[in-house]
Amino acid sequence: MQKEIEILQEYIKSKGLRNTPQREAILRVFLSSERHLSADELHKIVQRKDCSIGYTTVYRTMRLLLECGLCAEIAFADGVQRFEHKCGHEHHDHLICIKCGRFIEAVKPQIEKMQEALAREEGFTITHHKLQIFGFCKNCKK
Repeated sequence: MQKEIEILQEYIKSKGLRNTPQREAILRVFLSSERHLSADELHKIVQRKDCSIGYTTVYRTMRLLLECGLCAEIAFADGVQRFEHKCGHEHHDHLICIKCGRFIEAVKPQIEKMQEALAREEGFTITHHKLQIFGFCKNCKK
């Protein structure tokens, strides 16, 4: 977690912003969770540790984490923007149920190889991507 804190501190410094204990506390709570959290969900968890941290501080900190590459923003079938951390996690894609909102993380190297081959064939340079497949989970298709 120290590496991520240093990344955030360097990014904040490069933007001429102040490093605050609140930002570090939000980062620590976020990184300690293995869930895909909305700003509202994260705020509720952060409030249990420090009730002085407001929703706006959480939201703005998550924007900073996005900008410096520590997290990614994802939207599932329910339309809620969520965040997942990127450090220490290999790239993965998502299968998303359009009925219940359940999602399954999928790590499939063969999908990555196909995407890379497609890009090569087209002379395209990939900077990043996300694959989200929408449908019905095994429970909802019954």
